[in-house]
Order: sequence, then C-alpha cells, then structure tokens
Amino acid sequence: MQLQGILGSATILLFLSPLIKAQDISSLANSVQPQIERQLTEHVIPFWLEKTIDEENGGFLLNHDIEGKLLPNPTKMIVSQSRMIWLFARLARAGYLPEQHLAAAKQGFEFLKTRMWDPDHGGFFWEVSSTGTEIRKPKKHLYGQSFAIYALAELARTTKDTEAIKLALRLFELLETHAYDPQYGGYLESFERDWARSPNKAPSYMGVNSGFKLMNTHLHLLESFTALYRAAPSERIRERLKELITIQSRTVVRPNLSACTDKYTRSWKPVLNKGYERVSYGHDLENIWLLMDACKALEIPDALYLDLYERLFSYSLTYGYDKINGGFYDSGLFNRLADRRDKVWWVQAEALVAALYLYEATGKEQYRTVFLKTHDWIEQHQLDTTAGDWFSTIDPQGNPHGGKASPWKAGYHNGRALIECLELLAQTAQSR
Repeated sequence: MQLQGILGSATILLFLSPLIKAQDISSLANSVQPQIERQLTEHVIPFWLEKTIDEENGGFLLNHDIEGKLLPNPTKMIVSQSRMIWLFARLARAGYLPEQHLAAAKQGFEFLKTRMWDPDHGGFFWEVSSTGTEIRKPKKHLYGQSFAIYALAELARTTKDTEAIKLALRLFELLETHAYDPQYGGYLESFERDWARSPNKAPSYMGVNSGFKLMNTHLHLLESFTALYRAAPSERIRERLKELITIQSRTVVRPNLSACTDKYTRSWKPVLNKGYERVSYGHDLENIWLLMDACKALEIPDALYLDLYERLFSYSLTYGYDKINGGFYDSGLFNRLADRRDKVWWVQAEALVAALYLYEATGKEQYRTVFLKTHDWIEQHQLDTTAGDWFSTIDPQGNPHGGKASPWKAGYHNGRALIECLELLAQTAQSR
C-alpha cells in the first residue's frame, strides 16, 4: 500500500503535533532519566555481568534462550566478543561498577588477543570454539575487524592501556594495506585467512557476495574509526574518517528516497535486485547519530548535515514507525509501509538515540515525541523485567521471540543506547 498521497502534509503535521506539553530538555531528563537508569542498572547490566562471563576459558558465553538460560555448545564470534569488551569498558568509563566492568573487559581482551588473533597473518578470526582452541571460521571480514577496533579503542580510552591501542593501530594498518580501496574509496570487505581477496561471487560471512561493499560494514567502520581517532588521533585516521562520513552521508543515500540501501558493487553502484531494494530503518536511524558523533569528533558542525539527518529520520518515521504504539519496524520496500513488522531490539535502541540527538540539535517537538513513545514501547514491551535485558524480537501480535544472547545479540546496542541517552540528557540539561 502506497503511503504517498494518502497522508497529506496536514495529516503528517497533526501526527507530529505534541502528545504532551512542550518542555525543555531539563524537564525531559527529569521525566525519563530515572526509568532509563533503572533499566540499565537493574535489568541490562545484571544480565550481561552475571550470565555471560566465561570464568573457565575467558571471553563471553553468548548462547542464552529467551528465559536467559545458557544453551549448550556456544561458539565465540569476533563481532559479539568485541561488542561485550566494548560494553564493559564503556560502562566502566561511565562510572558503573568500574572495577567489575574493567575486569570483565580485560579478561575479554585477553581471550581476543590470545585466542582470536591470527598469529600468522594478523587480524582476527571470525569464529572460534568456546575454549578458543578450535578455529571454526578463519576468514577475515571487515565487519568483524571493525568491531575489534571499536572494542580495543574503547578499552584504551577507558584504561590508557597501551597494549590495546597498539593492537588497534596494528589492525588499522592491516586494513590500510589489504582492504582500503584507493580507486573507488571505502573498503573491500571479504578476505581469506591470509588476506587474499575472496572471490567476488563466493558467499561472505555476511551472507552476500564477497565482492559487495555494504552500507552496514561502512557504518561500523565509521563508529570504530571515530573511537580510534578519539583514542589515538592521527592525520591518516582523520582522513579515513572524513571519507567514511562522505560515504555514509552521500554515497549510500538514495537521493530520490532520502533513505539508504545496503548493497553496492566495488565502484559503489547500488545493487537493487534480488530483494535488495529495501530500507532498514534501524540502520538509517543509527547512521544519523553515528554521523553526528563522527562529526563531533572531527569538530565538523552539525549544520552542514542537519537537513540530511532530518530527511533520513522523516523517511523512517513515515514508513517504518508505529504511530499507535510507538517503536520502529524492521524494514520495507521503497516508498511503502513496512512489510517486515517485527520490532527488533537493536532497532528500538538506535531509534531512541537518534531521536534524542535530533531533539537536542533542533529542539523540534517531533523528535521528543518519538523519543518518548519509543522509550514507552521499550519499557512496556521490549524490556524483560523477569529474565533480564530486552527481548530480541516482538512480533506484530505482541509476542516475544528469540534468544537473549547469541553470536549476533550482545549487550552493545541497548546498553550503548541507555548510556548515550543518560549522558546526553545530563550534559544538555547542565548546559542550558
């Protein structure tokens, strides 16, 4: 069903009118900060701290069912292992149980460098056994390497650990040598164990052709290079980060949609067949605030990109937002209402941060309204107050599905969102 032409500007303006009286950011902080703090400290932190640390082998056990029970035969994948190191280091830097969280981050780092680092060719294996003694997936993909940089940079920033930053910079140099694409810009993504390029049409660990460049991968390179630049600034990292800002603000944005797509050829031609002509609302919303954060690190004014941020948000709001209950759906075809209408945990987390960032930047009531309704959805439906953390997925009938932890679900998205929102609310309230 087409939405264009059905909802006129007057209807959209009516929908975006305030649901509650306008308040400044200080009042907003007072209204939601206690709930967000409680979510983080009573439900999110305890789950990951108490249930996932592998005391015997190091790293993190991430194979929990919907009730939070550990299932047998977990593996350890670079993406989620890195995300957990990042989470615990970030919690420590934010002042939450710093000794316990630093200990958790450091033991995760020890597993990463001794069991997942490739001693022959450098870089991190994609997946190893739970003990780390068996290499399950030895190839290199930049999505995973990016999260390793993100974790190492955060650990170094939190602890001033020289070993962590040296390893992050060593990995950055490997990416420069093997993956940076000077001809077309951005990064090649899929490699064999020895960093030889994987055949273009071979399936990658991301489930698509190895020859593709992904908006998703470059989005996370943007966040990892932002963290790396803050931990160890250099002119070359700055130049690569500026290029990633260009890619994420222009190259991957379809100008006739004001939305992003994910798959591209090496020369950045969008791949729009085989079901790829879709918009992932969560990635577009995440892109908004990660771009804002990258620009902040480089001291680039928000005003230069604010129109883009608002157009990206507007598209997801128009086609992917639940106006009745709050929260964002998974994805949809171009210029159509969402047809994948599950509400996935990480989408709600990124929407929460993007809405608050834009409210802080513009003062526009629509962003405050979406922030509050998304927060309410999470509180009422996504949060599991019994078993802890957030449900992975809420289906259109309101039923929760999916495990609490897995190789693709760690504490990074929602943990980060809650920390970001708390800090932004506190900082902005103090400055006004």
